[in-house]
Amino acid sequence: MHPYGYVRVAAATPQLRLADCAANATETLRLLEQAEAQGVNVIVFPECHLTGYTCHDLFHHQRLLRSAEEQLVQLVQQGHQRYRGVAIYGLPLLRDGQVFNVAAVVQGHRILGLVPKSYLPTYKEFYDRRYFSAAMHLCQPEVRVAGQVVPIGTDLLFCCTEWPALVMAVEICEDLWVPVPPSSQAALAGATVLCNLSASNDLVGKAAYRRQLVLSQSGRCVAGYVYASSGMGESSTDLAFGGHALIAENGTLLAENDRFSPTSALLVADIDLQHLWHDRCQMTSFHDNRLAHARAWRHIPFSLEVTPRRPPLLRRVDPTPFVPSDAATRDERCREIFQIQVSGLARRLQQVGLPPVSIGVSGGLDSTLALLVACKTMDRLGVPRKHIHAFTLPGYGTTERTRRNAWALMQALEVSAHECDIRGLCLEQLRALGHAPFGIPLEGETVESLSDKLRRLPAHCRHDVVFENVQARVRTSLLMNAGFVIGTGDMSELAVGWCTYNADHMSMYSVNVSVPKTLVKFLVRWAAEHEFQGTTQQLLCDITETAISPELLPPDPQGNIVQLTEQVVGPYELIDFFLYHFLRFGSPPEKILFLASQACFSRTYTSEELRHWLRVFLTRFFAQQYKRSCLPDGPKVGTVCLSPRGDWRMPSDASVNTWLTEDSPSLDNDTTRQPDQ
Repeated sequence: MHPYGYVRVAAATPQLRLADCAANATETLRLLEQAEAQGVNVIVFPECHLTGYTCHDLFHHQRLLRSAEEQLVQLVQQGHQRYRGVAIYGLPLLRDGQVFNVAAVVQGHRILGLVPKSYLPTYKEFYDRRYFSAAMHLCQPEVRVAGQVVPIGTDLLFCCTEWPALVMAVEICEDLWVPVPPSSQAALAGATVLCNLSASNDLVGKAAYRRQLVLSQSGRCVAGYVYASSGMGESSTDLAFGGHALIAENGTLLAENDRFSPTSALLVADIDLQHLWHDRCQMTSFHDNRLAHARAWRHIPFSLEVTPRRPPLLRRVDPTPFVPSDAATRDERCREIFQIQVSGLARRLQQVGLPPVSIGVSGGLDSTLALLVACKTMDRLGVPRKHIHAFTLPGYGTTERTRRNAWALMQALEVSAHECDIRGLCLEQLRALGHAPFGIPLEGETVESLSDKLRRLPAHCRHDVVFENVQARVRTSLLMNAGFVIGTGDMSELAVGWCTYNADHMSMYSVNVSVPKTLVKFLVRWAAEHEFQGTTQQLLCDITETAISPELLPPDPQGNIVQLTEQVVGPYELIDFFLYHFLRFGSPPEKILFLASQACFSRTYTSEELRHWLRVFLTRFFAQQYKRSCLPDGPKVGTVCLSPRGDWRMPSDASVNTWLTEDSPSLDNDTTRQPDQ
């Protein structure tokens, strides 16, 4: 089927002619042709769509019932010539002196099964029990329809033989609105795609509640949910029908139509079965719940022909999965994350007796966010901000812009501000180690003379791990001696190991530990707009525009940053995209590359660049696990987290080779050097 695990589904809203089964069947065939042209695997029609739901007492006229069954036969005989997938039709069915409201699941020449409506609403505007019998009144497990012996019941699961991940279950309208919908038990039994044939009338506010039900049920069941409701053509005697169509996946809305359309339409989207199976594998309580609701099910196999995909994916792939595109949602998320960070730090400081805290302020994004969190934490605890000992620790790579911003920010926030030039301490350690940085002998060198020589180094000579590590560890040593250290590093850096072991890697509480880099900038901007004013606000805006760098290598002769993080580990927008799909859904490399192209990264990066940076990410992610295995405590703020005590437990010795070679020969051709330790 689809190489990356997507099943294409459609919710149909046909224009209806009430009680005219032949006309409705003709319109159904037309929609089947559209579905085939769009590569749809499963199409769901509304409840009783061959007759219309509002036929009322006409449902007791055998002429109407016979016509509905005859048109079902026509759909079976003609539909396979126009559509290769699975179609689910709604109609009334007369058997054993009872009329059942059923869904007919059809594939090719075969009626796979009939699923009757379980719960019949007979309150307010609904009067289903006047016309229909509930599923519990079935007298037999099979009926004869269209010359076929067909299973009937609410215990049917429809299983694709070529695609084991595709298991479908069906419920009808009111079944979703009861406390325990049939789809809940079907999902526990293995159904991954839940289909609802509905005829839900529209009232003020009802669409929002209906949407909430569909999203909630798809999330609770860790499943896809396809909802198709009756629209134009139903009787307007007392009610109005808007033809609401929804497609959801595990609590996320993939697609929704505009209601009250005067014409027939298809709502089409791709459901990711691989994501659903990944989440079910992780959610062990899901399977515990299955044991508590065990029942017998009949599994109905069917064969699904491969349908060409044009376009290759019908769902939005967010290029910034950690950063909502909607401004209001983004502001709300930033507010919530900031409050989580403040609450976590406040609780820890209370636990250890409110000691003085120390924090290194570089003038970059991460340390700025951590300092803002520390200030708001002190405000919440009723402790003066002077309790925060903030240090700017300029070294051989510090530029004037970041030094100036760091000092100005500390003063504006009214914390205890300190500046400690670390170059002399670093020079002493380099001498003690007998190390000549960049091949420069240290005999007779002073801090200033060495700084001058470093600034004049050619670009190709600017790489010295010992020189970088000495500076990073000197800074942390000073901070550890000054108080309770607040860590500043973010989750994206931890993912690729862009931190020095037992330096910026270590602290006593790390407030940014589960905040991705792409979100840090928005958090700082949000804080500037909502939590701070005046000079502080202006400084924060300037800091968000500063290039990302650890500033451990000397600047150029003009004093500009030359050590740009993203030139080494990759663009952070790609790192966060790779991290999200690798960790959140267990996506394999070839699928991540496919998603990256669908997210429009192909407009910015060539396919070779995407492969290169994905290889860099995977190689570093596996090689740097040892740093994540001993992380300090810090609050989890989102669904993706690298805490070794919580979300991500991985052996430090795991090999990356399987991810670089299996099904991904293109990744194996890259020759990226191993990351420095």
